[in-house]
Amino acid sequence: MKTLRLLLIASVLGLLCTGCSVNPVTGENQLILVSPEQEKQMGEEYSKQVEKELGQSVKDTQLQNYINSVGQKIARISHLPEVGFSYKAIDHNSVNAFALPGGYIYITTGLLKVLNTESQLAAILAHETAHVTARHIAQQMTRDYLIGIGFSVAGSQVSSGAIRVADIVRQLESMSFSRSEEKQADEVGLDYLVKAGYTPYGMIEAMETLQRQSGSRTIEFFSTHPNPENRIGYLQERIYNKGYRAEGIRGQQEYSANVLNRLGK
Repeated sequence: MKTLRLLLIASVLGLLCTGCSVNPVTGENQLILVSPEQEKQMGEEYSKQVEKELGQSVKDTQLQNYINSVGQKIARISHLPEVGFSYKAIDHNSVNAFALPGGYIYITTGLLKVLNTESQLAAILAHETAHVTARHIAQQMTRDYLIGIGFSVAGSQVSSGAIRVADIVRQLESMSFSRSEEKQADEVGLDYLVKAGYTPYGMIEAMETLQRQSGSRTIEFFSTHPNPENRIGYLQERIYNKGYRAEGIRGQQEYSANVLNRLGK
């Protein structure tokens, strides 16, 4: 029994040594058992399931190109521009946006219809981009696997290479981020928004819009993200502390022409 315990401890310590990497956003060392290459592979696999289960991507080339062009402005100034981000609109009535591993980011037509400006769209996409650059999905998968690895199948051979894409993809459906990860995505997303040339108040306006909508309909965005009312305060504080000015791209006419008018709103 003692030998078995020592073997288990050695396996876990091996993971700690080989799975450490530097977080692109914080610059800190952290334990992540999923490589960027594995994240990209998982994203490719799961994106097919997303479009199958939530609805096909919007069949409007101009709208899709516009959504992706706004997202790419954020991606270019992010911590990981080399990821190869993809931004797509999904034809679904829910008010939602989410990120998959490897930079696959989706926003529903339900959410697009309640936004009003390009800066608000950019804010939502910046938040989701920050989840990817901070590797929040990989961190959560690592936490889940360590719980299972450390205390379930004693004596099994465990390594980052043993984590199969099919196993992890099934976990994504029930995954949600911690409060601290959501706050980090808000703050880093706000920084991305400003760096890309948008007004920082696009983020505040997006939260206020979602807050108003919550009184009349179910907002799926809230199931994986904290209520915006609780986030506006620290975002306003960050705007003040960073010295961000109100000026910047709003893009109300551009958003109306490329999104709202084309969605028939």
